Amino acid sequence: MRIAVIALWLLLAAIAPPAFAGERDGTKRTAIMIAFPPERAALEGAIADRRDETVNGKIIVTGTLAGKPVILMESGVSMVNAAMNAQLLIDRFAVSRILFSGIAGGVDPSLHIGDVVIPDSWGQYLEVLMARETADGFAPVAALTDGSRPNYGMMHPRLVTTSSTATGPVTRAAFSVDPTLLALASKVAGEIRLNRCAAAAVEQCLDRKPAIVVGGQGISGPAFVDNAAYRSYLFDTYDARVLDMESAAVAQVAFANGVPFLGFRSLSDLAGGDAEANQMHAFMALASANSAAVVTAFVAALPD
Repeated sequence: MRIAVIALWLLLAAIAPPAFAGERDGTKRTAIMIAFPPERAALEGAIADRRDETVNGKIIVTGTLAGKPVILMESGVSMVNAAMNAQLLIDRFAVSRILFSGIAGGVDPSLHIGDVVIPDSWGQYLEVLMARETADGFAPVAALTDGSRPNYGMMHPRLVTTSSTATGPVTRAAFSVDPTLLALASKVAGEIRLNRCAAAAVEQCLDRKPAIVVGGQGISGPAFVDNAAYRSYLFDTYDARVLDMESAAVAQVAFANGVPFLGFRSLSDLAGGDAEANQMHAFMALASANSAAVVTAFVAALPD
């Protein structure tokens, strides 16, 4: 009986579809990460030679975009999902570089909904110490804060310490993107026309032509920000142009692994600076499409 069971198990194993068991795909690819379905929809239709596999419940798409080998993965929203799945891609595939495409909130008052921002560095605005309140105000543990940046009430900014094979442990406020990728993005930016109207709802049009902005600080954290006062603080304190919930986590994972990183974020709202209600639901399809358009043109311009 035992021999028969073993034989049946071996037969089933032989005919079952292959499952991910930690084997590494050796094809060098550009990894493109997005956070949630609207961002995925803006990109996946352009993937040719598509092949899907499911890892940890996530569909990973391999194929080509603009003739270049790519991986497309929906990380899930927020920092832990983004970091966890960035590391999964690096471990599973021969990742040449990681790009993140998606929507974000605008922090810089000079920017507008629909604009695409490609920051030169990414930091975490909720890497903070929550200080105790005393009769004289909030009293942080001085050794645990970044004294160069002001607090927002009880929240006092902290630096992040991480390490990589190349650097060993380092402590910093932000992680720079790859300078070669940023230079290519700057070149490509001048060749792209962004949409002013949402394809699915042409009546939802912006009152100005969106722009592509290269450089400046991006910030990320596990919070959806829709507060004008906090937005002003983030702009003044971090000199931030754009805010999202994933990119800084991926930038840190990429740094630790020595993988080039670049983030593309199109503004779907103004993080509390909107004239009336938050505009994310009205313009997230347009913002997703604009970010995807820039990423597609960027991938097309990558060297073979």
